Amino acid sequence: MLASAGVARFITFEGLDGSGKSTHLERAAAWLEAARVPVLVTREPGGTELGAAIRGVFLDPRFAGMDGTVELLLVFAARRQHLLEVIEPALAAGRHVLCDRFTDSTWAYQGAGRGVAGQVIERVDQLATGGRQPDRTLLFDLPAAAARRRGHSPARRRNAAVDRLDAEAVTFYERVRQGFLDRAAGAPERFRILDSAGSIAATEAAVRAALADLLPGPAGA
Repeated sequence: MLASAGVARFITFEGLDGSGKSTHLERAAAWLEAARVPVLVTREPGGTELGAAIRGVFLDPRFAGMDGTVELLLVFAARRQHLLEVIEPALAAGRHVLCDRFTDSTWAYQGAGRGVAGQVIERVDQLATGGRQPDRTLLFDLPAAAARRRGHSPARRRNAAVDRLDAEAVTFYERVRQGFLDRAAGAPERFRILDSAGSIAATEAAVRAALADLLPGPAGA
């Protein structure tokens, strides 16, 4: 059962790299801020000085052969610091938190993508976060091949924004996409799946609808 609309919410934006999740997080933050709703925007891995340093290592193409369990431990170390330093204090202060990725990404990328066992993910999650879950998760769904093309766009290449995960084959992306869909199927009360293959305007309208019950004023504006 959802609490009243006045309670600060923890909302995550998930999906493949190239799915549009980051773009729509920024747009959601903009219309919340325009409505004078207190909001914090953050991302994973990252969100803190320590998290940013871990992110640099995690995405560095020099470490192309990094083991999936090593990836898992890195992201959960960053996530614990993120929760302690940023997310929980913001929620306690009454600010909605919009986060680009959280533990569902770990299940999709390190679990489905790399093959790390679910029992391992669960144990580390309990240690690092106590099993903390968002109030709402928006999953931006896009076919793996389309997401990979966006991730390898000329603009990203010009800006040297293609990272270690962008170099993965489309079969990896397909496993990750299925991992996200499996997570959504297992928690339908928390997830909203949004088709992000269409126009930005259409996807933004879907974002507003997906948050309307949680943030009824600004989301429905």
